[in-house]
Amino acid sequence: MLMNLRQIFPFSTSFLTHWSTEARWLHWITFLWLFVGLIVMFSASYPIAYAEQGDGLYYFKRQLIWTAVGLVGFSFIVQSSLRFWLKIAQWGVLIVLGLLFLTLVPGLGTTINGATRWISIGPIPIQPSELMKPFLVLQSARFFGNWYRLNWQIRLIWLGIFGIVLLSILTQPNLSTTALCGMTLWLVALAAGLPFSYLGGTALGGILLAILSVTIKEYQRRRILSFLNPWSDPMGDGYQLVQSLLAVGSGGFWGTGLGLSHQKLYYLPIQYSDFIFSVYAEEFGFIGGILLLLLLTIYATLALRVAMKAQQIEHQLVAVGVMVVMVGQSLLNIGVATGVLPTTGLPLPLFSYGGSSMIASLALAGLLIRVAREENQAQVISLADHRSTPNPRRGIGRSPIR
Repeated sequence: MLMNLRQIFPFSTSFLTHWSTEARWLHWITFLWLFVGLIVMFSASYPIAYAEQGDGLYYFKRQLIWTAVGLVGFSFIVQSSLRFWLKIAQWGVLIVLGLLFLTLVPGLGTTINGATRWISIGPIPIQPSELMKPFLVLQSARFFGNWYRLNWQIRLIWLGIFGIVLLSILTQPNLSTTALCGMTLWLVALAAGLPFSYLGGTALGGILLAILSVTIKEYQRRRILSFLNPWSDPMGDGYQLVQSLLAVGSGGFWGTGLGLSHQKLYYLPIQYSDFIFSVYAEEFGFIGGILLLLLLTIYATLALRVAMKAQQIEHQLVAVGVMVVMVGQSLLNIGVATGVLPTTGLPLPLFSYGGSSMIASLALAGLLIRVAREENQAQVISLADHRSTPNPRRGIGRSPIR
């Protein structure tokens, strides 16, 4: 069935009239977030694109292509039943897990800056760890939402699969994405009401795994040391953070103005991806930073409202998972750029350059809007299902989010 193009772009509001209030707000905020992100990406990438490619619009045009692809997926998700996406989530996890394994095969994986996180299909690079995020949110919501109905064999199988997913991302190496995915699984499980004994043991295991990774990987230790005192080696390990702090500090209260960042002129590394917030802060200043944080706060608040109004536990957990990834990843990226956290490779959703990140972010945003659209639909429970429910303890505080 062909899709109405007016449902992809926000310029026509006629099809929004029957949506819930939260769904409409999330729709507009998503496109505002995307619009600002594209403007900042254009500004941040123009000088380096002109120097490297001879075309200042090189990265921006590619980003527009990926945005168009992502918007098609976004619209399809918003118009499709969430039950369909929950049903195919397990297969999505397994397929993307296969792609993660392919990045480890010599000759198939593409290494950039010492990390093998991509596979190339012709001229198109794909980052499976980014594409895993929406499927991980869906499958974790389905799995933990039905935790008390599953036998231990099924529980152990999926816990093992989740563990393999995290380890495959960690070996790329990609500690930051591993930590984000791990925190997402943990928080979804917490929202589902799993026993604190399980959650505490899992959290301890994750912390020990992170410590082990830092112990083994020298570059991760150096990042932490440079984070603690970047000025001790401003031209070496501390270079990225020093240049980022200079960009953020140079913005002042009102910013230098759109397109007038000085640090993006070959000083700030990866200025159109990992450190794009630094360019944004320099050009839009303290006020711009506050407005972006306000947008994230509104988005998180709406996501929690959607979760509390949803009638089904799986829908509640999808909303929680999307909020954790979209808002949590944004805060981690901002924390890195401002020196609050050690340097990582997490992109800023809907801002940073990257096709896989753009598609995954728009897919997550679409899932949240879909949950909001279905929030007023009552859950139909058969008498047989009601009698077979072994334990009603689901949701935050052992009951679904309300």
